[in-house]
Amino acid sequence: MSHESEKLELKVTLTKGVYKEVVAFANTEGGKLIIGINDDGVVVPLPDADGEYLSLTNGIRDNIRPDVTMFTKTTLEKDQTIHVEVEEGSDKPYYLKDKGLKPTGVYVRQGTSAVGASRDLIRQMIKDADGDVYEEMRSLNQDLTFEQCRREFEQRNLDFDESKFSALGITTPVGNIYTNLGLLVSDQNPYTTKVAAFDDEANTIFKDRQEFSGPIFKQVVEILKYLNLHNNIRSVISGHLRYDYLEYEAEALREAVLNAVIHRDYAVRDSNQIRINQSGIKIISVGSLLPGIGKDDILNGVSRLRNKNLANLFLRLNLIEAYGTGIGRIFNFYKTSPTNPQIEILTGSFIITLPNLNESVISFIKNANPSDIRKFYLNADEKMKVFVRDKADTNNVMRLLE
Repeated sequence: MSHESEKLELKVTLTKGVYKEVVAFANTEGGKLIIGINDDGVVVPLPDADGEYLSLTNGIRDNIRPDVTMFTKTTLEKDQTIHVEVEEGSDKPYYLKDKGLKPTGVYVRQGTSAVGASRDLIRQMIKDADGDVYEEMRSLNQDLTFEQCRREFEQRNLDFDESKFSALGITTPVGNIYTNLGLLVSDQNPYTTKVAAFDDEANTIFKDRQEFSGPIFKQVVEILKYLNLHNNIRSVISGHLRYDYLEYEAEALREAVLNAVIHRDYAVRDSNQIRINQSGIKIISVGSLLPGIGKDDILNGVSRLRNKNLANLFLRLNLIEAYGTGIGRIFNFYKTSPTNPQIEILTGSFIITLPNLNESVISFIKNANPSDIRKFYLNADEKMKVFVRDKADTNNVMRLLE
């Protein structure tokens, strides 16, 4: 006489609940399922054993993800019971296809029962099976759509269809399961960027704030549009000529935003933040530098990618030019400015502050002595001149800024 145990489950009839038992065994240490026997171990022959055997084998294949059939052996016994031997799977967590990678779809064996796995346990199983590269791990959300991402590709005459998802890293190589990269570029992407403009240097008085959501590509486009609205122009009249100077080089803003998006640590759910005030724009990216990389390395163009597949997508879409050049390009845009960008590397974040070019020059000219002003601008080429351009005379500089 058989009795249920940690590795034995008895069922009188074939029901849809059988599949969660298979999932639980595959996610734990394996076990055996017998259909056509009651809890007391008494055989209750199935009325249509052949039909139910076929239904069960098809159901295991169709209702469980990833494919668990290689870890199951189903047999129809002479007493008209069905035996399913389930080995512990190597591609955990297994889950019910119609429920997804969540506690209502992922089960583990506890005692004589199949119970829903916690989200933390699900994440740990994914990490153990897929490794610790977040973008390559399976997404907990498998109900993803890609309409906005598809439009980005089509605008650049690039194909975006499911046959290429695995090569792009959007799905796993085996099983076509959506990865976390797929989540990031999907319409359901849960990661956001919070942007706020302040009316004081202490960042306590809000002028405006906005949170950007949606696919990563869409966020970048919308964030840059928003920052450009706050990229004010200073106009200077000299004789019959008018000179207009933006507070920030558009390309410097673009590089800083892309750097924050591509290199952030998506294993942490906190939002990236951008803070704007009169003196500059501070861009805070979640996650510090990877081990072995320091501030001097990134200034010299050394790059170690946390999100290689995401960077490849941005490269494919011509949103970045090459790996490791962004920070250097940002500093190059400021080579004419008296104030350089500032980089802070903290335990849980990477921060770059872009000075307001106009405010930097005004402050420099107001506070420096005439010889320093003359030295700074007389040695500048056309691209290096912020306010004076072709006007190297210090008196002209002072007059333009009065």
